[in-house]
This record gives sequence, C-alpha cells and structure tokens, in this order.
Amino acid sequence: MTGLLIVLLGTMTGTYFAFSVFVMRALNRLSASDAIKAMNRINQVILRSGFMPVFFATSLWLLGAFIWHVFHWQENTSWLWVTSAVMYLFGMFAVTLFGNVPLNERLKLSPEDKQQSDAIWHEYSTRWTRLNHLRTVSSGLACYILTGV
Repeated sequence: MTGLLIVLLGTMTGTYFAFSVFVMRALNRLSASDAIKAMNRINQVILRSGFMPVFFATSLWLLGAFIWHVFHWQENTSWLWVTSAVMYLFGMFAVTLFGNVPLNERLKLSPEDKQQSDAIWHEYSTRWTRLNHLRTVSSGLACYILTGV
C-alpha cells in the first residue's frame, strides 16, 4: 500500500511541476485577458477531473498515517511517516486551501477590463506560481521521504 501512496504522491508532484515549469509560462505568453480565461477554464476542468480524487486521497491517507503513527510509534518508520505527512499536509494541502484556491476564486470574479486584466493577471500569476513551487517541492519531498519506509 505504501507503494501506491508513493505513486499517487509522485502524480501530484508531477502535476504541480508541470504547472510550475511550463503551464504558467505558456499562460504568461498570452494576453492577460486570454490567460485569465484559460486559467479559469483549467480551474473548472480540474475540479471535475481525476485530479480531485487523488488530491483528497493522498491528503486523507497521510492524515490518517500521521494520526496512527503518532499514537503507535514505531522506532524505525514512524518519523518518516510523520515527517512526510507534515510536509505534505502543510506544504501542499494547506497552501492549496489557503493560498491557491482563494487566488483562483478572486481570478474567477475578475473584471474583463483590459487595463485591469494586465494588473490582475500579473499579480495572480506571480503569487500563484510561487505557491505552486512550494506545493511541488513539498509533494516531491513527501514522496521521497516515504521511499525510505
């Protein structure tokens, strides 16, 4: 079962990596209004995709593992599980919930005025991408840590 979790964490890492490395760069080459439309569409599609079950499954799985290992400490492996869970739950889940999602919600409500679009997209893209880098690193480290279990 640990192997499956590692694969799922790797999937999450790869998804975030793709956004950090090329999706956001591609969107930044569009006009601001087109980039906003495209990102809003991506955000609609992702909510109804296979991404969401993996997003919640990995988060719940690691939360459960964290709780179990705190109360059933095993000297050789529990620290790996707890470290991985904390890394993922704070660096990915909490950042998504309190950082990326609110930015996405504000972007969805942004006006379609050209001048405002430029400023809105620049601020959104900069902040969203920084947070996404954090999600990428956190997911990757959580995955890597569990390979030691």
